[in-house]
Amino acid sequence: MTVREVCTELKGISRRTFYRWRELGEAPQAFKLPNGELRVWRSDFNAWLNARERAAV
Repeated sequence: MTVREVCTELKGISRRTFYRWRELGEAPQAFKLPNGELRVWRSDFNAWLNARERAAV
């Protein structure tokens, strides 16, 4: 998933919010492509989201 796709899935959070979460270690695991762009595996995103949902209950 691209950063844009992640932000859209999270109801339109800003890219800045995503990068801030990365700085704080609170974002889903991401990796860099050779061109420097970030990507998130869908499975990592889903696991991250599920962990957040369980913590909220």
